[in-house]
Amino acid sequence: MRLLMISLLALFASLTLLIVGNSFLITLLGLRFSLLGIDASTIGMVMVCYSAGFVVGSLYADRIVRRVGHIRAFAVFAALAAMAALIYPLTYNVWYWGILRGIGGLTIAALFITIESWFSAVATNANRSKIFSMYQIAAYSAAAGGQLLIGNGNPINYALFTLSALFIIAGIIPLSLSRMHSPEISEATQKMSLLQLLRLAPLGVVAAFTGGIFLGSFYSLVPLFASLTGLENNQISIYMFASILAAMLCAWPIGWICDRVQRSYVLLVICVLAGLASAANALTVNDPFTWRLIALCVLMGLASTVYSIAVAITNDMMDSSQIIAASSGLLLSYGLGSVLGPLVSSALMERFGPEALFHTLAVALVSMAVFTLYRQYRVPPMPVDAQEHFIPAIPDVHVIPEIDPRNEEFVDTPIEELFREEPTSPEVESGDEGELMAKPEPPVAESESTDSTEAERPHPQTDEDSPRNGN
Repeated sequence: MRLLMISLLALFASLTLLIVGNSFLITLLGLRFSLLGIDASTIGMVMVCYSAGFVVGSLYADRIVRRVGHIRAFAVFAALAAMAALIYPLTYNVWYWGILRGIGGLTIAALFITIESWFSAVATNANRSKIFSMYQIAAYSAAAGGQLLIGNGNPINYALFTLSALFIIAGIIPLSLSRMHSPEISEATQKMSLLQLLRLAPLGVVAAFTGGIFLGSFYSLVPLFASLTGLENNQISIYMFASILAAMLCAWPIGWICDRVQRSYVLLVICVLAGLASAANALTVNDPFTWRLIALCVLMGLASTVYSIAVAITNDMMDSSQIIAASSGLLLSYGLGSVLGPLVSSALMERFGPEALFHTLAVALVSMAVFTLYRQYRVPPMPVDAQEHFIPAIPDVHVIPEIDPRNEEFVDTPIEELFREEPTSPEVESGDEGELMAKPEPPVAESESTDSTEAERPHPQTDEDSPRNGN
């Protein structure tokens, strides 16, 4: 228990510092670009580079971590993310800003992958549900807390960017001081293309895409919208803080409902109500700040759950061996939406004014509701008693399918293994390099020993012939 607490404290400390610095930087950039008088469409193109970089990092950064090790990879990616944050005030070239956003997205995704692999090593079948919930709370709280730093300076100056870089660099310290050994990152034994996933769970894939449109537009453009509609920096910090906090508070009640009501109906109601709330945000730009704050909190509290519901609907259609492969497909669908959303919304904001942001989001959410109705008409929704347990998901941090409580193929790692002392070879101590003993072959991992049986598993059925042919 003592080793577990030590390891969790280090992991959560690094996670919190990274998210505070990163969420603070995203909002800070939106404000700075607005104060510099950059047009909305250009801001959208710059900000969307983060989403593209994050998706690339989520899909491929594990290869670098596996090659050079956790500590080296973590230090390198943190240094790159901090360097990118420090360079913004040094240049006014929007192309450089776009490159920096892409680097920032890729490195932050890689940092989360590194931390999450440690979470996976620490988790056991007895505690992973609690760790997963603690992870969600810590991520939401850190993202919300980062917004409160906005009012501490002028976004034009370099001081706030330095503060963001300091938080990101500080994330290295807890894990570097920990005595945990680097865990293994196992390669996924099962791949699933986005097209195959779309055939198996079309409603889940489209809902993930819609969630990407909303959240990508929200984080990239709401600070710009707030600045263009007359809010001051300290109001914007509260505006963003309260909305992210609302997302955290609404995640569990809506999850409780999703476990007791057919999820396609929950998704339908959520999208309709969120669409109305989005329209209300566009109509309250001239109202007092309190009403604008309430409207945004309602919208974020509802619409932020669309991706989680998409994950739940998709996993209802999968067996436990497909959860990791399906999670990667959903993340890609979300990433495509998070790229498209800011591009379209920013172009419409430039043409029709700031309110066009929430009109665009309202259209996307209502369109999702219409598609949900279509899927309900075509395929009967899955019965409640056949649904898997609902688990909240935060795509903007990352996905941890390895410790997802629904993943029945999870394998425990004894915590003592992560703190074991590495024996020193006597030959190395004597300095005689010519007589080094060959290292014994490592034992075959359980995941490798089961590779031969993967081919014997039944392939996923299509939407039409699957016995679990819900939405």
